[in-house]
Amino acid sequence: MAASINGVFPTTLQEKIKSSKLLIVGAGGIGCEILKNLVLSGFPYIEIIDLDTIDLSNLNRQFLFHREHVGKSKAHVARESALQFNPDVKIKAYHDSIIGTDYGVNFFQNFDVVLNALDNRAARNHVNRMCLNAQVPLIESGTAGYNGQVEMIKKGLTQCYECTPKATQKSFPGCTIRNTPSEPIHCIVWAKHLFNQLFGETVDDEDISPDVADPEAQGESANSHNDGEDGQAIGDDVSQAGNIMRVNTRQWAKDNNYDPETLFNKFFNDDIKYLLSMSNLWKTRKPPRPIQWNNVLLKQDKANCEHQFMHQYHKIWSLAECASVFEDCLKNLRTNVENLVEGDFLVWDKDDQPAMDFVAACANVRAYIFEIARKSRFEVKSMAGNIIPAIATTNAITAGIVVLQTIKILLKDFNKCKSVYMRLRQNPRQQLLVPEKTLLAPNPNCYVCAADPAIHLRVDTKRMRIKELRDEVLKKTLNMINPDVLIDSKGVVVISSEEAETECNEEKFLNELDIVDGVILKCDDFFQNYELNIIIIHTDAERECPLFEVVADKDQLKPKEETVPNKKESIADGPSTSKKLV
Repeated sequence: MAASINGVFPTTLQEKIKSSKLLIVGAGGIGCEILKNLVLSGFPYIEIIDLDTIDLSNLNRQFLFHREHVGKSKAHVARESALQFNPDVKIKAYHDSIIGTDYGVNFFQNFDVVLNALDNRAARNHVNRMCLNAQVPLIESGTAGYNGQVEMIKKGLTQCYECTPKATQKSFPGCTIRNTPSEPIHCIVWAKHLFNQLFGETVDDEDISPDVADPEAQGESANSHNDGEDGQAIGDDVSQAGNIMRVNTRQWAKDNNYDPETLFNKFFNDDIKYLLSMSNLWKTRKPPRPIQWNNVLLKQDKANCEHQFMHQYHKIWSLAECASVFEDCLKNLRTNVENLVEGDFLVWDKDDQPAMDFVAACANVRAYIFEIARKSRFEVKSMAGNIIPAIATTNAITAGIVVLQTIKILLKDFNKCKSVYMRLRQNPRQQLLVPEKTLLAPNPNCYVCAADPAIHLRVDTKRMRIKELRDEVLKKTLNMINPDVLIDSKGVVVISSEEAETECNEEKFLNELDIVDGVILKCDDFFQNYELNIIIIHTDAERECPLFEVVADKDQLKPKEETVPNKKESIADGPSTSKKLV
């Protein structure tokens, strides 16, 4: 290809390309385009890794895939298709997660450049850390609709992926989800929680039952909702038929053989009636309207008996159609659960049809009850899966810039590798591709690439448990894989990466282990070769307030009322960095 034809590239570049070894992380929209460009440019050795399989919806923009490839590994099919362009290229494909323990620092050190083509923040953060430790240049890229951007990350020269805070996924107060939804997304989140309650991993904060502790519902008669110490709902018909008591939802569903009528009436009739009894909630709101199973089925259109409507993804289903989908999905999902090994559970996936259809149907029934606009399955999938529309031309242009940046890196022209932003409309200089004026220097307060990484953790030490510190803070927020944590002043290990070594600490609150205001925790992730100091700042959190906040820059530690809220929170990852598209 191009590098093998004399005169296409300067001799020096030609030799650099012929001796290079590249890693592509991600074989989706951008990854396919990057792989195709590299193969046609004559890069001789490429490795590509992706955990996903090909979905029908991928085919409109991921042109290395065709209909016969649906269900197959993206990485393996991308390799096979790319070799048709240039059979002389050596391409090694991995159908695996880049976060797996087989891909440590030594693995990354095998490459001259790593090219990210990912669609999730956790994997981007991980690759960023591995490349920093391996001291291998990383090219980070991402698109969001017509916008795109490409940036080089090189240790000590540029800011890393985690140097600038990224917009967090928007969360909603639990009482809004459970009691007073007002937007379609509230109903969709509730429906996803319901899926997990019935078939997935149960989380206490995702309980879908009416929230009797809602502050807005307080002030009513103490006996209006509760009877005795156990908080059982009053009214035999409600408590018996609706199962309003806080019992295990999945066990209750199993005991009722996942009967669609019983489950439908509980979630969409009895629970709604119970909400109506919390009269304070409806003083300034329009009250919801309960709906029973038989009422829905009486309106069913016999022409839809063959369920053709289920494949009309842009159609807004009627209530009868939603009930029909609800019934079918319960059967399928029940079968899937019964086929699992004891203790396993289903994981909701936007590309799993029964799971997706279940959420779409339940969300729309709940939306009807609260007089909220209903959405088509296509729209629900976009919102539930945090999907940003992908456009083939944007991916192609972005991938082209990635390869140009790769060439500059091979030539050691790092100062020419300035970040590039793509946008729909031209700027005043008539540019659609807008480069940064200079390389962006590392953030001295970065908790990843700084010389001595540290963060302040503002947390209610009386409410957070050790397992929440590990799972929610260290793993989910700070993207560690297998962290070890000890109290610096005492040398006491409170979290260990060794299985069962500190299991006895998991249910204890931080303050029970003397993790209080001013304490410094030393955290270490051996797999990522990453160390971090965490300085504890105790705060008394309100019930519906976040339990913790991570602050990298100590100057941000201001009282809550002095902090300007970010009104542009997004429920999606968006482009690959948080910098504004200029």
